[in-house]
Amino acid sequence: MTKIGILHPGEMGISVAACAIKSGHQVYWTSQGRSDKTRTRAEKYELLEIRELLKFCETCEIILSICPPHAAEDVTESVIEAGFKGVYLDANAISPQRAIKIGQMLEANDIQFVDGGIIGGPAWTLKGTRLYLSGDYSEEIASCFANGPLETKIIGIEIGKASGLKMCYAAYSKGTTALLSAILATAESLGVRGELYEQWDLDEKSFSEQVDRRVTRVTGKAWRFEGEMREIAETFREAGLPQGFHEAAAEIYRRMAKFKNSNETPSLNDVLNALLTQ
Repeated sequence: MTKIGILHPGEMGISVAACAIKSGHQVYWTSQGRSDKTRTRAEKYELLEIRELLKFCETCEIILSICPPHAAEDVTESVIEAGFKGVYLDANAISPQRAIKIGQMLEANDIQFVDGGIIGGPAWTLKGTRLYLSGDYSEEIASCFANGPLETKIIGIEIGKASGLKMCYAAYSKGTTALLSAILATAESLGVRGELYEQWDLDEKSFSEQVDRRVTRVTGKAWRFEGEMREIAETFREAGLPQGFHEAAAEIYRRMAKFKNSNETPSLNDVLNALLTQ
């Protein structure tokens, strides 16, 4: 039984924590400064509470960082300052370059680093979510999820490889949703959305309905996807490719971020109005 800490149990993180518990491990969370919503998740799935980060880092043998990409380095620095010594997984949607930087920060403080990339939604169903791993200590992380629905796949020892795969996958899956959102908003502004739907459905039956669902359902996560698109843009730039498409996608998601705390999926008209209002 391994003592695993998770920073911080959001919708994805709590599912990963539950998978580790199902695999026979103790999973801890640190409650200081966290929201009531986070506490509710942690208590529902019986995570063990430690209030202060210092004690959390003393207790845990492995720490999993699953947070919005903009917070990845701050979370890393907080763990270093708290004196953690163990294996640290960064499973955030960050560029390979940032993964390498985080790895260097950790290794300079005698912390073993594993680069991770999660593809799929929260890991509640078998074969629905896969955690890709790269780095010398990947086996230690993979062993945490031996019996849960989260699948793991080790793809090498090079730091940045798992993050690179995540970036390339999300560049298409989330990037195309941003593109479709922009297309709908532009068609709306030009008064041709109905005609566009008609042509789309001639090309592929019910495609317009699929697009509407993609555009409205993504709104609740758009606040996170803005940062992810900027990480993808940086990944493309470092590869010698134009980064402008995903910088524009980041702006699309920024305009949708107002729906973050909405209790219901917004109407398509509300989404289009948000996109067309700068």
